[in-house]
Amino acid sequence: MVPLYLSLGSNLGDKTANIRTAVSLLQARLGTPPAALSSLMETEPWGYESPNSFLNACVRFDLEGEATPARARGLLRSCKAIEKKMGRVQRAPGEGYKDRIIDIDILLFGDLKMQTPSLTIPHPLMDSRDFVQKPLSEILP
Repeated sequence: MVPLYLSLGSNLGDKTANIRTAVSLLQARLGTPPAALSSLMETEPWGYESPNSFLNACVRFDLEGEATPARARGLLRSCKAIEKKMGRVQRAPGEGYKDRIIDIDILLFGDLKMQTPSLTIPHPLMDSRDFVQKPLSEILP
């Protein structure tokens, strides 16, 4: 089994329901239930101004097989498809952060290290974000 750690965030609509829906859709797409889900954490927006606070969590899925760059790219496509299905409007290149219904980021995927224009694992900003580090510390052995 290879652990996949994801960060989830929402600051529009029913944020709790958005996080739960994202976990459910991830479970359906990955074919396995979450191995661990952190508590929900309310935070201020990071990197931009907004009156809407975020609800954040981290989730771990234990997947069969290997952690490979090709598989990681497939996971990224799945995360983006779920965001789109839930109504997230993707930002244009060069556009700053903005409010969102759901945000799903791949943090860690086994011991895989990769860097491409669209995906870097481990996530390059996770160590500087309390809204990632605190929930992640609850579920990362």
